[in-house]
Amino acid sequence: MKNLITDIDGILVGNATDETLKSGTTTLICAEPMVASYAVLGGAPGTRDTDLLAPDQTVERIDALTLSGGSAFGLDAAGGVQGWLKEQGRGFAVGPVSVPIVPAAILFDLANGGDKNWGQKSPYWDLGWQAAKQAASDFALGSHGAGSGALIAGLKGGLGSASMRTASGITIGALVAVNALGQATMGESPNFWAAPFEQNREFGGLGLPASMPPDIALPKTKMDAMQEARGQSSNTTIGIIATDACLTKAAARRLAIMAHDGFARALWPSHTPMDGDLIFALSTGAKDLPDNDRAFIELGAYAAATMARAIARGIYEAQPRANDIFPTWQQKFGK
Repeated sequence: MKNLITDIDGILVGNATDETLKSGTTTLICAEPMVASYAVLGGAPGTRDTDLLAPDQTVERIDALTLSGGSAFGLDAAGGVQGWLKEQGRGFAVGPVSVPIVPAAILFDLANGGDKNWGQKSPYWDLGWQAAKQAASDFALGSHGAGSGALIAGLKGGLGSASMRTASGITIGALVAVNALGQATMGESPNFWAAPFEQNREFGGLGLPASMPPDIALPKTKMDAMQEARGQSSNTTIGIIATDACLTKAAARRLAIMAHDGFARALWPSHTPMDGDLIFALSTGAKDLPDNDRAFIELGAYAAATMARAIARGIYEAQPRANDIFPTWQQKFGK
């Protein structure tokens, strides 16, 4: 396994990045239409076509999911993904026309030092097209795609992914663009909040600190760090939790809710009024999940742990770029 969401058969991911813009788009392409739902626990979300994902809505399956920078402008990226899919003959049949279903969520990265003077038309439609066209089983983490311009409290954010396989053979994968108001590390230490869930030193292997920092419970936010950097705070963590377990839309929604525990375990604080924290849940339906409560509870717990790991990887893998407001984790703590 590659420790990526694409360890789940039938899922491809593409990134498109504009370094001058300091922003980008990430899209997940489904090989076949897949069941999906979502859950928002942040107070400032930005979305497209998410109402379709409610369990009582008509459309059962989707063709792709898009995560993008750009705030509301970034929702244009889903149009680019949709255009590419239409060229491939994909979509929900409506009479003689097929409409690709591409729900999307965005994060706010408009105040991160990039050039946002794009004129009449935003670049995000084109970024969406490029991301879809480049979708593959391998993709870059850190300062790429939707994580290109992401920031957290005092550090660069980034794009993260992680995966695992349960003892019963079910695969779970997470993909997340981390642009949180809060911290991913404990106080002033380099240790990640997600440390208890780390596998194979995927974000440095530091574990927990030998003694807990005295300021560990103090919520340090991007608002404080931005004041020091003379910038404006901008937030939101958006992610996808996917599995090859066969789920209904209602079960997918519950999985998305449980996966939000991964946000709370990896970011302090999370789900604030100034974050648009959102998770999509996706099921390929390839494998049957045992028909009992325990099996689903375990799936949800593993989903939260996998999401927490993906968040830490996104921060750990961030790379420095020109005109950065904050340092990367590697610049601040790496040897």
